[in-house]
Amino acid sequence: MRKLRPIRAVFSAIKDPRAKNARHQLFDVIFIALCATLAGCKTCFQIAEFAKAKEDFLCQLLALEHGVPSHDTFSRVFRLLDPRAFEAAFRDFTSLFCDALGKDTVVAFDGKAIRNAITEGGRSSPLHLVNVWACDAKIALAQFKAPNRNEVAGALEVLELLSVAGTFITADALHCRPDIARAILDKDADYVLALKANRPKLLGAVKRRIEQASTPSRDEQPTVRSHGRLERRHVTVVRAPGLADEYGFPGLRALACIATWRGKTKLPKNPKLRYFVLSRFVSAKRLADIARAHWGIENLLHWCLDVTFGEDKARTYLGNGPENLAVLRKTALNMLHAHPAKMPLNHKIMRAGWRDDFLLEIFAHASKPRPA
Repeated sequence: MRKLRPIRAVFSAIKDPRAKNARHQLFDVIFIALCATLAGCKTCFQIAEFAKAKEDFLCQLLALEHGVPSHDTFSRVFRLLDPRAFEAAFRDFTSLFCDALGKDTVVAFDGKAIRNAITEGGRSSPLHLVNVWACDAKIALAQFKAPNRNEVAGALEVLELLSVAGTFITADALHCRPDIARAILDKDADYVLALKANRPKLLGAVKRRIEQASTPSRDEQPTVRSHGRLERRHVTVVRAPGLADEYGFPGLRALACIATWRGKTKLPKNPKLRYFVLSRFVSAKRLADIARAHWGIENLLHWCLDVTFGEDKARTYLGNGPENLAVLRKTALNMLHAHPAKMPLNHKIMRAGWRDDFLLEIFAHASKPRPA
């Protein structure tokens, strides 16, 4: 079908890791698994049950000469599939409906463990991924397995794969490092990195500069009630001449502090202070927007993966299975976000399982370029 041509072109380029006499085409296995994930399936067994229930519908789209694949086939394919190649296909497919990142848009980096993707006795070392989230487009851009659970190394590697020129890259304090800063600047992007006590000398200098600044940019956000609590913010941004050379931190041009008061019935006397280093001076109001946008990677990506798609409870641990199924979940999430229906994510998932026409609509919209 015409609606499947874009996804077929992308995923058919992946090398099949199985013997040449495999009964089912690799694309067919991936496509059925993606359909099942869009419909709420969380395991290879559930994917196989979905395929059985939807066999008549799937046979209209695919040449299933030997019927639908079994649970063992789905499990074996994702266990053997090259995760780098599958993730690259995911990025290529994502580019169909997230064509380009606009200038000054926010791209967030953050690590995530899949807590049950562990072998026996490996409770302390689950699969650890570095995820990349386009905050404005609400699209997962990439994932990369952190080598030896080293999130910094994973972030450096995934940065090499992405085209992020002109964007603001945000990350937590773990990534507030000179090598990360240099890698971001080398991609013609700017950084807004959280700063904590893991860099005590720089943190001390940042606090002094902000306290002594004579003409900072300030933004006062009045007290509001949100999510059952009271909240107030005060944002300060100052320029930081000379600090980059003094502390060996490439491109450091500005510093920021966000003071937050938060309470259920009344605001506390003392605020919580968060500090940031920036490669470009922005207004306090813009910095507040960037800092808020960064939380989209937690609220709109990681929370959805764990609560809606059951990622943290996923028990697949053999071979490349955990990594490849994580890619499959992100592909499904991106496609659901791309569909314009004004309804909760869970409702889209239920409708995709109930109605074949809606499932095909999701693929149709995922093939249309979105406005930048």
